[in-house]
Amino acid sequence: MKTKHVKSGKIDEFEISPDGSLYYKKRLCVPDDVELKKKILQEAHNSSYSMHSGSNKIYQDLKEFYWWSGMKRAITEFVTRCLTCQQVKAEHQVPSRLLQPEAA
Repeated sequence: MKTKHVKSGKIDEFEISPDGSLYYKKRLCVPDDVELKKKILQEAHNSSYSMHSGSNKIYQDLKEFYWWSGMKRAITEFVTRCLTCQQVKAEHQVPSRLLQPEAA
């Protein structure tokens, strides 16, 4: 559907490359394919370059190259579900106050 509108010139921010790929503001549009999006997120989050970066860092990195509707929310949800990140985050949490027994 977007392809038809792009060819007709109705959507300025979108363009079609010579190989038929759809781009939005110079970023590759990722199709609505859950597994493909999951692979992109896993690669961005688990690579030795990023080493389990937080959602803001991953979003900044990915938005240079990719676009899909709801991308920022998908990244946040993906990072939130990462067990490794949650364990590391819990280890580095500082108690809000010193733990002392309550007076009787």
